[in-house]
Amino acid sequence: MIFSKIFFDARYIRVDHHDGISRFSAGLFEALSSKAKVTAVICDLRQLEKLPKGTEYVMACDPTSWRELFVVRTLNRAGAEVVFSPMQTMGSWGRRYRLILTLHDLIYYRHKTPPSGFSPAIRLLWRLYHLSYAPQRWLLNRADAVATVSESTKNLMLRHGLTKRPISVIYNAAGSADSSVAAPTRRPNDPQSLVYMGSFMDYKNVEVLIDGMSKLKGYELNLLSKISTARKAELQARVDPTGGNVIFHNGVTDSEYHRQLDGAVALVSGSQDEGFGIPLVEAMARGIPVVVSDIEIFREIGGSAAIYFDQNDAADFASKVNQIETNSAWMQRSAAAEAWSRRFDWNDSADSLLRVIGDL
Repeated sequence: MIFSKIFFDARYIRVDHHDGISRFSAGLFEALSSKAKVTAVICDLRQLEKLPKGTEYVMACDPTSWRELFVVRTLNRAGAEVVFSPMQTMGSWGRRYRLILTLHDLIYYRHKTPPSGFSPAIRLLWRLYHLSYAPQRWLLNRADAVATVSESTKNLMLRHGLTKRPISVIYNAAGSADSSVAAPTRRPNDPQSLVYMGSFMDYKNVEVLIDGMSKLKGYELNLLSKISTARKAELQARVDPTGGNVIFHNGVTDSEYHRQLDGAVALVSGSQDEGFGIPLVEAMARGIPVVVSDIEIFREIGGSAAIYFDQNDAADFASKVNQIETNSAWMQRSAAAEAWSRRFDWNDSADSLLRVIGDL
């Protein structure tokens, strides 16, 4: 290894519950730290609770702060030789180290509503940023190399000419604890549970799942993520009282999420756009079939193991769920899902990152 001081930007790890970037950061860091000496860049000491015990670290500013413009000073003083960030916005002016930036997806160029958790100022900047590809090109071209999490996103980046730097794919994977889960021995019967894990933004298209429940009497749809009062009321108004039950959990712990998965008939998603689809891999790694919308990224992640439906057709969603009503059909899909999920492994992802570092 040419570089002895590898720094990993772990400031996007959430201290309460993981989102996509947080899971990616924690999983990749854990695997990388087992293969090379790596220092975590954090902005909250509680982030260390999500990292391996004894992790070396340096404190830096919150990545959404104006001080991000000067984060280079901290990393230069710490002697960083190469820095990997799971995002593309890390400050870079005056750096004395090699830099690898990450772009996860191009979703917000097609669906321009920013995440609701940001401040009004950040939301305004978010909208302005996605009016053109020019800011993205400028950010990515500051790096020495660029990473993304899927071939689908890489192809989009190449199509739009987003960077002159080499692009490498570093896949997401399931959490490390998932590897110890025993494979299911039969189809769950009671309750007939379908699980959705994800946000409730418009492009997630949760509506098609709720509408499909009108044709899935005897099933229950468990919506696990946090949801605003207004959005919950909007979705509840679509529920057919004569169909399957729709349950809003408004956020669950990781252990409850895994418990829900292990008792589920399928993980489901009607999303119109994704950067990856970590819940698919998490479910498949536990032998749980996935019934998802027929979009390019899900085809890449779910392969031949997933069951696909028309994202605009609630009846098609229901009919695809019905395809795994027998124990034999369900077990066949379960075995296929578990086998396919082995393609996504944090150790392989860490090896991919080390190859990128080596190429620098």
